[in-house]
Amino acid sequence: MAFILDDILLAPCKFVTWIGRTLYDQALAEVTDESVIRERLLDLQTRLELEQIGEDEYIKQENALMRRLNEIHKYKERRALGAARKE
Repeated sequence: MAFILDDILLAPCKFVTWIGRTLYDQALAEVTDESVIRERLLDLQTRLELEQIGEDEYIKQENALMRRLNEIHKYKERRALGAARKE
């Protein structure tokens, strides 16, 4: 009986925790999605070839995107190392 009562009383807290974890996981997936960065790099290359942007602007934006891609790789490596240590 006590366990059923605990489940009923703690259900709202568990639900809020579940929502928080779900939102965190979704945000993390979006922030660490390499395909978005790669698409932007391809779009940037296309814009350069179509002469919609100049070489200087291309280099500036490409460097920013490559830095972001490197940050994602470093984050994933750190996360993998942390997961391996826990095992």
